[in-house]
Amino acid sequence: MTDHKRHSPRNRRRAAAAAATAAAAALLLSACSSDGDGGGASGAGSGTNFVTSTDGIATVAEGDRHAAPRLQGKTLDGGQLDTADFKGKVVVLNVWGSWCAPCRAEAKNFVKVAEETEDQGVQFVGINTRDTSTQPALAFEKEEGIEYPSLYDPTGRLLLRFEKGTLNPQAIPTTLVIDREGRIAARAMQPLSEDKLRDMLDPVLAEK
Repeated sequence: MTDHKRHSPRNRRRAAAAAATAAAAALLLSACSSDGDGGGASGAGSGTNFVTSTDGIATVAEGDRHAAPRLQGKTLDGGQLDTADFKGKVVVLNVWGSWCAPCRAEAKNFVKVAEETEDQGVQFVGINTRDTSTQPALAFEKEEGIEYPSLYDPTGRLLLRFEKGTLNPQAIPTTLVIDREGRIAARAMQPLSEDKLRDMLDPVLAEK
């Protein structure tokens, strides 16, 4: 192959797409773990500005938080969603897949807390990933009674928008709490009980 062909715009685009796909695949290799914090613990001097507690919930002080990326695209039911529309709300972002047993175990807890906090300015949003079609994911939502929207992200491209070294998703399930300013305040890379979900959400909800 000549240098011209090797470095043509088409080949560069193909290489970039392949790299993105490989990165997404690497992210999802750790998918669906049922315990632990995914190695996300951070201590003083680590430079990451977040601290992971013994229960696997990582938090960031208000002054040290990083902005969450804008996420937009098609939802499982064929609609459109843009997280920029939720500015001023606390957003609970849950990464899940219908094939993931821990995701199924935590789903009822998310449904309950979403219903209880809707009037308090909390918006739950799912990111469905690694489902090769929307049918099993929609069946999962119907079975679990999930009424909040989920972006359809089968290859994990949306997850790659999160900056590395922050509280970015690194496993499935992962839950992030985004504060009213659009910054990542907390992360858990494990299935959550109702109490643990509240432990993540309530302190951010109490902020003014």
